[in-house]
Amino acid sequence: TEPRATRREQTPHRPPFRLVHRVKTMSAAIQIARAGIAPTARRPHRLSSRRPHQLHRAVSNNRTKNRLALRPAAVLTPPPPPPSPARTDAERRAEEALLAGDDSDGTIAGFTKLEWSCIQTPARYLGNEVGAVHKDWDSAQVRFTMAYPEIYEVGASNLGHVVLYTILNNQPGMLCDRAYLPGDDMLQLLKSKNRQLFAVESKRPLKHFDALGMSLAYELGAVNVLEMMHLSGLPLTWAGRDDEPDEVWDVDHGSWPLVFVGGPTATSNPEPIADFVDFVALGDGEDVMVEIGQCLKKTKAEGLNRQETLFRLATEVEGIYVPRFYDSPKGWGGAVFPTREGVPERCKRRVADPDPLLQVGLVPYVSTVHDRLTVEIRRGCTRGCRFCQPGMLTRPARDVPPEKVVQAVEKGMRETGYNEFSLLSLSCSDYLALPSVGLEIKNRLRDENVTLSLPSQRIDRFDDSIADILGGAGKAGLTFAPEAGTQRLRDIVNKGLTNDELLHGVQTAYDRGWRNVKLYFMIGLPGETDADVLGIAETVDWLQKTVGGNKARKRDRLTLTLTLSNFTPKPHTPFQWHSVSTEEFARRGKLLKDALAKVPNVKSNWTSIRISAMEDFIGRGDRSLCDVVRRSWELGAHKATWWDGAESSFKSFDQAIEEAGLTWKYRQVVNGEWDVLEKLGDGEYRGQGGGGKGRVDRGALADSRLDAPLPWDHIDTGIAKWWLKADLQKALEGITVPDCSHSGVCTECGVCGDEFGENVVAEVPPLPVFQGHYEPDGRRTQRLRFRFTKDGKESFIGHLDTLRLLERACRRASLPVSMTRSPYSSRPRISTAMALPLGASSEAEMMEIVLTERMNPEDVRARLAEELPAGMRLTEVEDMPVKYLNGRYMETMNELLQSAEFLVHVAVPGAAAKPAIESIGGDAPSWDVEGGGAFFDAGKNGDGIPDASADEDDADAAAEAAAEAEIAAAVAEFAKAVTPADWKHWVASAMALEKFEISKTSKKGNVRVVNLRPQLLGLEHMDQPEIDDSLKGRHVPMPAVCPPGTAILRFKGEYTGAGGLSVEGMCQMLSHVSNVAITPLHSHRVRIDLGEPTPPVVDKLWLDNIVRAEAFMALERRWDPAAGVNNRGHMGGGNKEGDRIDNHRSYRVEEPPEKTSKKKNKK
Repeated sequence: TEPRATRREQTPHRPPFRLVHRVKTMSAAIQIARAGIAPTARRPHRLSSRRPHQLHRAVSNNRTKNRLALRPAAVLTPPPPPPSPARTDAERRAEEALLAGDDSDGTIAGFTKLEWSCIQTPARYLGNEVGAVHKDWDSAQVRFTMAYPEIYEVGASNLGHVVLYTILNNQPGMLCDRAYLPGDDMLQLLKSKNRQLFAVESKRPLKHFDALGMSLAYELGAVNVLEMMHLSGLPLTWAGRDDEPDEVWDVDHGSWPLVFVGGPTATSNPEPIADFVDFVALGDGEDVMVEIGQCLKKTKAEGLNRQETLFRLATEVEGIYVPRFYDSPKGWGGAVFPTREGVPERCKRRVADPDPLLQVGLVPYVSTVHDRLTVEIRRGCTRGCRFCQPGMLTRPARDVPPEKVVQAVEKGMRETGYNEFSLLSLSCSDYLALPSVGLEIKNRLRDENVTLSLPSQRIDRFDDSIADILGGAGKAGLTFAPEAGTQRLRDIVNKGLTNDELLHGVQTAYDRGWRNVKLYFMIGLPGETDADVLGIAETVDWLQKTVGGNKARKRDRLTLTLTLSNFTPKPHTPFQWHSVSTEEFARRGKLLKDALAKVPNVKSNWTSIRISAMEDFIGRGDRSLCDVVRRSWELGAHKATWWDGAESSFKSFDQAIEEAGLTWKYRQVVNGEWDVLEKLGDGEYRGQGGGGKGRVDRGALADSRLDAPLPWDHIDTGIAKWWLKADLQKALEGITVPDCSHSGVCTECGVCGDEFGENVVAEVPPLPVFQGHYEPDGRRTQRLRFRFTKDGKESFIGHLDTLRLLERACRRASLPVSMTRSPYSSRPRISTAMALPLGASSEAEMMEIVLTERMNPEDVRARLAEELPAGMRLTEVEDMPVKYLNGRYMETMNELLQSAEFLVHVAVPGAAAKPAIESIGGDAPSWDVEGGGAFFDAGKNGDGIPDASADEDDADAAAEAAAEAEIAAAVAEFAKAVTPADWKHWVASAMALEKFEISKTSKKGNVRVVNLRPQLLGLEHMDQPEIDDSLKGRHVPMPAVCPPGTAILRFKGEYTGAGGLSVEGMCQMLSHVSNVAITPLHSHRVRIDLGEPTPPVVDKLWLDNIVRAEAFMALERRWDPAAGVNNRGHMGGGNKEGDRIDNHRSYRVEEPPEKTSKKKNKK
């Protein structure tokens, strides 16, 4: 048995086809016999009186472990390498310094500055956003990581992710960091460095945390959950992460973290991932996450083992489902039953009230999917749409008090600096206080250029008040969801929308200025016929002709954008038993496409049929699908997105399904196993026109398939299964069910009560008077010019993200920034002199802000400095004139830009190790003094899985490697031989060039030749005393003493608004004269030069006229004071037009009177 202290360090270097775990092959009886102990007699089971779950409670967890560990021999891989020796104290201290993110030399999380510069959007992984929390690691009793299994742009904008992160960090003794699925470039960097996925705040590997939580919001996201676990160095199954029974669960001493998931998909049906997670958090997470943390505090203090820790969670924290304590016996339709006494037979979903004040959190520096403040106004929906799973899983409906919503939005907009916010709910229109709340917020923030957006809303409640909320400059788009094209089908699915309401909503939107409206429709709904499918095209055509009409001007025509998705049945809904064949989906889709082709001004977006089928297969699957999910991940389903690389993902899943022997099960989904409304038109059933009284849910004609056990029956959502069957019968009859929150009619779904709470409908406040839309304040009263630094982590924030950062910082500082007067998108007048390359540092960045009111420059500097990150320090502020005397505005910095000066650290080949990855876009590789990547076997597919047919003893490969090593050694020797004299000679040769021409290709493909030599204004090699003097007191990641083969140059290049000579261009010139590939390691901008403003040419005529007029008025005042001169330039007291002074009259030539033509006189 290996030492526990090193077991956690045994991380496979490449993705295995399976994880080999220790399996106990001896039964308990054999172990007892070898020990010489007589087995204890047991009372036989009463099989006839026991329920299935009681029969399986006695089943040992070893059976499940064996099933997880034993895999087909065809996919076995060699065992992992032996454990590395225990680390010394010095090595541990070095690792702690690495994890602390020491960036004094540009190294962050163990990656060098050049490696960070090669990554696309490195700000994703820095953890320095506004609102990020950095808590002390050692003082935390329980450490969480909220890992979102999608890229940063998706995860950082997820409201639940941000809320749970905030709540956990608000708890004493608890620490919570974040992690995201890395991009392809970061993934390559991690593998090349043999590093594991880390948390963005502490930069520690995820396996160092006590609990790793992931959100599963999408069925096909299960493969990303496995990818996150693999990148974290964790065994993929809960059995593989298990400790010995006598071992205390302690992550600090070698135990694996607890892996859990939450989110709507995990709450709906966790069985397809049950083999991989230690537990599942069901329902809302605000309360249950705190209880999990408190429970883990106790179990760690008591020194419990892993299994007993999980048992405590399952029995003491409501809403926790631990798959290891349950089993799915064959012959029960995938139903799940407990195997250990004490755990609940059905696990209840947790319900929590939304708190919008907790939703004011992170402000990412990069542009995310939902790049705005999001405030939840209502949780839950009781509309009762029969296809909608969220509406069933989030009951009861709970409104947020209107005053709390207004407070949260005001607080959030001022603390985050966003200029857009969204009010979130499953159905915002069902929040009856929305018009009052929206208008109140718009009135309060009327002067702050704020835009409101709403998700899909009910078209029957769209009126002038909602239009006022959404209107104004930069108004958001409108999205409505009719779902079906005919009234009959809308009644079947309980949509509760009429054609008149649909027309009224679209007409209101058109009248209020919207010319593009988005509509959501579904095909494949239960009870759908071809007439219903064609009804979508007929409805769209009717709306076009009725609302838009035949407008002469193209911009006045109504454009409808349709999103057409395939209906996918979801668990815990009345349609959970339904299925439609993919062939039928394709036929109906073609039918609709042909019909829509005849309707003008319509755009349509279609969902992939195969994606819908795969969602259905996994979403309603049982525990046997764990093998499919895992095998599809091994085959690379996680590497291709479901939209861009769908075909590759389909092949992976098809192969995984075939290997698991579940092709028959998938065919049931593809072929459409059962249409739950197949009795439509059957006269024996009630409501079908034949006078029959049969029902599908009960009675003599009931369908027994509705009573079959389902894989998700052990999840208690609060909705009774009998109610779902009864609602299915109402769908058969076309009966709509009212919204119980607003109608006062209880539908007896079973949710309301002490366990899940009651519907909460907020009192609607009076509707305030709308004070009008935002009017940009374009006054230019004061212009302030700042100089600031950009170094440390902030040097990895791109230029456009930096501009967005500065705008939001000004809003948080409440500065009265002048706005452009664009009627469509008003922008603040904030500008920088020139962009800084990604990864470069600077002490000379320049920014100008134009204000509408005069302020003390130092006060502005102090207020703005508080809102900027640590690496951006304001060093100077200068009050600049706004206009010339003639009223013309002064030139911008971009117009005055002349040159920039840099300190550049450069190297010849062999002087520095390669970065672990290439530059973005396939540029020439960069080099790094501190770096150097480990070898990584990428395999044929580049996925890190070694090819099975690879021959490690290949003689050609060995010879090639030896040749490369010999070349590398020769290059290294050359680098050592380069002296400062060589650098000075190369610099002088570059300066002596008469011309240096390169070819540049524009985005349109046009090629032009550019001479770079005139743009090189200065270049000199810096000796050691100059280096010491230049680097003193500066935060520059450059070595104090240049290693052999490297040098620090002072470079000055010409820059104008049209471009200039970059550091890379200068290195090209040096490479040309030296015949050696010279590469920049780091550049630091020390100066930006601006030209002098060009004053306007003096208009002598205008000045002479002004002096002449002033002289006349002075004489008038002196000799005739009673007459006076008014402020409009009139002399004397008369108001006739002839009294006005004409400053140009004395200089004009007397014009002859206009001659009248004879023709005009005749006419």
